[in-house]
Amino acid sequence: MQASQFFTLPPSLGAFAASFCADLAPWEWLKQIGPALNAQRFEAVLPEVPAGVHLEGFVCLHPTVKLPSYATIIGPVWIGARTEIRPGAFFRGNVIVGEDCVLGNACEFKNCLLMDRVQVPHFNYVGDSILGNGVHFGAGVICSNLRLDQQDVLVRLPAGTAVTGLRKFGAIVGDRAEVGCNAVLQPGTLLGPRSLVMPLTAFGGYLPPATIARVRQSVTTLPRRD
Repeated sequence: MQASQFFTLPPSLGAFAASFCADLAPWEWLKQIGPALNAQRFEAVLPEVPAGVHLEGFVCLHPTVKLPSYATIIGPVWIGARTEIRPGAFFRGNVIVGEDCVLGNACEFKNCLLMDRVQVPHFNYVGDSILGNGVHFGAGVICSNLRLDQQDVLVRLPAGTAVTGLRKFGAIVGDRAEVGCNAVLQPGTLLGPRSLVMPLTAFGGYLPPATIARVRQSVTTLPRRD
């Protein structure tokens, strides 16, 4: 399974292209985020920073990035043009974000790569994950990145189980995939392009492109009380 089956690195992130080879397994890209940032020699460009925004370490924000009245950004972090950061967002380092994204209120980001037009707008956690172009998360979506037994994360694929060598691994989300409100993506989840996870669903494993994962619902009729 290759990263090219899930997404294409956009031109806005061309400076990092050498670190993200399309023929690698997509979870191998997670290992490259930190080194990709450390290999660059960007100047620390910043827009006007409100007094309530805390910056720490190397932070490179395109001048058109919209900053809120308060947020915490701990580098290394690189964020592309016209991306909007909303109040209370928390960046914990090793974060690369493309253009025209929404990084929402009370959301947390850590060791992740977000491509162009990603919308993560409300109360989301995105850790050790990659979100392709045009991905949208509903409110409260969580990328769970650690197994309860804290062992290395395995990926369940149609052809068998793949060993990742990663103790922390959230989700690989293909281009234009959608995840509904309050869904949880279990460690090592892979969502194909244009796939859809319905609200309130706890999903793990591999979801093929253009397919839907949903909670099975049942209705029970209660006995009448006369």
